[in-house]
Parts: sequence; C-alpha cells; structure tokens
Amino acid sequence: MKSDTADLIEVFSSIQGEGDLIGRRQVFIRFRGCNLDCDYCDTNAVDFDHCRFELTPGRQDFQQMANPVSMPKVIELLERWQRGWPGVHHSISLTGGEPLLQVDAIHTWLPELKGILPVHLETNGVLHIALFKIVNDLDYISMDIKLPSSSGESGLWDHHHAFLETAAATEVSVKTVVNCATEEWEIERAARMIATVNDNIPLIIQPETSPDDTIKLSQLRLIEFQDLASGILADVRIIPQTHRFIGLL
Repeated sequence: MKSDTADLIEVFSSIQGEGDLIGRRQVFIRFRGCNLDCDYCDTNAVDFDHCRFELTPGRQDFQQMANPVSMPKVIELLERWQRGWPGVHHSISLTGGEPLLQVDAIHTWLPELKGILPVHLETNGVLHIALFKIVNDLDYISMDIKLPSSSGESGLWDHHHAFLETAAATEVSVKTVVNCATEEWEIERAARMIATVNDNIPLIIQPETSPDDTIKLSQLRLIEFQDLASGILADVRIIPQTHRFIGLL
C-alpha cells in the first residue's frame, strides 16, 4: 500500500548534531508519532493538526501547514531550496518521532526525494519489517539501541538485532544514549550485537543531555564505556548532541 500524504511535525534546514553525519547540513523532515516512550526523548511527537514548513533554509521563518501533508508540497519546497541554495545540503534526514510508522508514505516519497538529495533515516531501530520495504532506497541509516537504563524501554534487544541485520545493506551507524544509570553489561551487549552483524559498523555513545543542556555523566565513565566497546568494535565514538550546545533545531 502506498500513500501520497504523511503527518509531519516540521520540515526545516539545520546542521546534523548527532551520529555519523554530525556537522552535515541537512533537510529534516520530521514525522509525527512514535511507538516508544523513551525517558530522555526531547521531541514532542503527539498528534498535530498542523506542521510547520521553514520557508528559507536555516532562517526559522516557519509557516503552518495542515496535516496530513502531500508529497508535492514537500517536493516543491525542497526543489526551491535546491535552486536557491545549490550545494548547501548534504542529504535529507527522515526523522521523528519514528518515521517508519508511516512507511507507506515514505515508500511513495523516496523516489522523488532521492532525485533531489541522498536520504538518511533516523530511527529507533525497532520496526525491522517496515524497514525491509524501503531499505534498498535509503543511503544512510542512523539507528538507536535503546538501553533499558537510559530509555526506560526493555525487551528490545531481538528487535534491534533484526533491524541491524536489514539496515546493514546501507551505510549504517548505531547510536546509544547513556546516563548515570547505564551499566557496563548494557554497553557490552550492544557492542557484541553489532559485532555479530559487522564489527566495522560505527557505534556512537551519546551522553544524555539534561533539560538545562548539561551532561551529568562523568568524563571518566564515558571513557570507560568507550574502552569496553572498543575491545569488541573497530569504530567507537563519543558524540554529544552538539546542536543543543549551539542552539540549533
């Protein structure tokens, strides 16, 4: 089943502040809704009658659009940006919420989006059946592994493993959020799961950012987590949410 419309929160231009594509300028298409309820989530992904479209890339001059939003409206905006600001954007990031909840719409939109820029999926890494429908049309995937200690979610390990096996067909990286409650066994289990698929897949350890934009986890603990994971994987990085520190969306 395909759909020409999707429920969105916002469409805007900014700098990727997390993960493997950090520092890249992207077009963000933020989809409404999520199947998880992580303790550290900083996105309001509940029902919206309207979403907001940024008219000028990076200028935060937003205009309200009624949901659901049709594909031609999104494509028209992105093509205008490409004409007016050629070479500025590296890729399009499908984010949320959880974009794969609206996989039918993404399936319909992807050929048009890929005609404009490469496509990057940011996902909680659980909906592997939905991913299978579109994985061959994606260029990059940044998936989460939700640790029980930091996310408050449990029972997701098998779902994450199945998701990663499918995502490995693209340029994939894994992000996991850690905080003061995170235990070493969680880091080890996440790293060993990744290694069963490909031990060269990057693991980004992201310290949780508090509402006051500070990091409570000690530097030593972060180093210890990196030490542990680096004994299993070839590429382990510590990257905070940099966009939070420079006041970007």
